[in-house]
Amino acid sequence: MDLSKMTAKEKKELLQNLEELDRRQTYNHLAYMYPATGKLSRDKYPKHLEFFRLGKDFNERALLGGNRSGKSYAGSYEDVLHLTGRYPDWWQGRKFDYPISLWSCGDTGKTLKDIAQTTLLGPPGQTDVQGTGMIPQECIIKTTNRMGTPDAIESVFVKHISGGTSILQFKAYEQGREAYQGTTTDVIHLDEEAPMDIYVECLLRTLTCDGIIYLTATPLLGLTDLMLAFLPEMQPAPEMKAIIE
Repeated sequence: MDLSKMTAKEKKELLQNLEELDRRQTYNHLAYMYPATGKLSRDKYPKHLEFFRLGKDFNERALLGGNRSGKSYAGSYEDVLHLTGRYPDWWQGRKFDYPISLWSCGDTGKTLKDIAQTTLLGPPGQTDVQGTGMIPQECIIKTTNRMGTPDAIESVFVKHISGGTSILQFKAYEQGREAYQGTTTDVIHLDEEAPMDIYVECLLRTLTCDGIIYLTATPLLGLTDLMLAFLPEMQPAPEMKAIIE
């Protein structure tokens, strides 16, 4: 493209098109994730794709790996697809054709704000950039604040493609098991390992509505009961267990 040969009108139109493209990429990040081609094409992430696909057949899943391997990214991507109903053509996992309730869970209110909230909504405390995360800006109806943690969001009301409204809630493990009782929930995403009692409560919340629960984590705590539930082949031999105990 030779700008020197373009008329003033053509340059203006080009600038407007580039600005619109930048706006779409900024406020509809979801549409550009896991592309078919390019250096970040989805075929380069076979474990992520397998994790997504297994959601169609299993109500419990775990994506485990080292730090910075894209676990939280993959889990948050699936969160947004369920919240909005905007499944890409290549999606082979679980689908909801109605508005859902979803819990995004993490260690503390601060880590939720710094990781899950930032990933899904954009940088905390900057209302002018809300919508620069994975949830498209046009799908964010409103948010409510979390008491006790500056700039933290507690709930997000998200426009579903069906015309209804999905509800996203952020929950911290530090709130204790009681905070996870009683409410039926369609989708629960646990980012990093939860205490076993909280995991069980979360599982119970999904059973009556045919919901799903998935864990994205680096197993830093070793072979805990929760890790062994997903990795039974790692169970120590009886004689080794006796030595450990």
